Amino acid sequence: TFDDVLILPQFSDVGSKDGNIKTRVSKNVEIEIPIVSSPMDTVTEEAMAVAIAEEGGIGVIHRNMTAQNEAKQVKNVKAKNLQVIGSVGPFDLERSKMLEEAGADAILIEVAHGSKKDILESANKIKKEIKCDLICGSIATKEGAEIYAEIADGYRVGIGPGSICTMRIITGVGVPQLNAVSEVMSVAKKYGIPVIADGGIRSSGDIAKAIAVGADTVMLGNLLAGFDESPGELVEIDGKKYKSYRGMGSRDAMEKGPVSDRYEQEKIKKKISMGVSGMVAYKGSVKNQLYQLVGGLKASMGLVGAWNIKEMQEKAKLIRITNAGTSEGHPHTLVAFKLEDNYAGR
Repeated sequence: TFDDVLILPQFSDVGSKDGNIKTRVSKNVEIEIPIVSSPMDTVTEEAMAVAIAEEGGIGVIHRNMTAQNEAKQVKNVKAKNLQVIGSVGPFDLERSKMLEEAGADAILIEVAHGSKKDILESANKIKKEIKCDLICGSIATKEGAEIYAEIADGYRVGIGPGSICTMRIITGVGVPQLNAVSEVMSVAKKYGIPVIADGGIRSSGDIAKAIAVGADTVMLGNLLAGFDESPGELVEIDGKKYKSYRGMGSRDAMEKGPVSDRYEQEKIKKKISMGVSGMVAYKGSVKNQLYQLVGGLKASMGLVGAWNIKEMQEKAKLIRITNAGTSEGHPHTLVAFKLEDNYAGR
């Protein structure tokens, strides 16, 4: 996991702001910063997609709404000459066509476990019917990467690492995220398919670690929740402001819209939850968060001596650490301290 490793510092001639972080989210879609917002109904709708794209990243509009509404939001983002990705259910060919017609730069098949025969067959049908890039997943193994190698323009990697996901606890199935990225990367490199590391990232340091083991971009949910641009009502409790944040496998999310097919529960009245719902602190505009995340990644590249994402993937070396090593890296021995914009505590 991210807490099990650190990146070794190396001799460097790269300044802390000099790294070029331009990358690809799929074979034909380039972005200026390696940040993709997650297709969650408390993270990415039109406002977040616009904000992310304006800073050089890209948003994936969630699909827990009507196809017409999602297509309208894609159109609105494209009207501003910005890039955006649409998300579809594993068997939704018509929605895929509608989103491509609306101008989506890529389509992401949004499902919890993509390594299934019927989902692979459906992905093949979708690929034949659209011209824009197709991002496949979610996967976490070499096998999962291989079965999509002929059709995938991007891999979404992560089975259960998210902060609001309970899939690993409910099912006992999953792969630690850095292991998953490393496994998939070994196949992706062979076919030239970009890798999106989705889930479990809590800091800019985790972004750097994901890229160090082979990710081309990271997909963020929790780190982009609670902002002005995040969907959801702003509420005040005991004088503090909060916004909702929930997993797409939570009962609340599955009962709201079509996303229950993500866990093959669209025909089941009583759902088996694979996530939780909650609140996160309200944080204002997302622009400062993106600035901090990008700054932390570039500082990491400076410490490694990497001028760009490719060099970061090739040059970075990881060392395993103990829980004591993790604790040592956090502020300690203080009675109290002021939290910073890029550090929210343990």
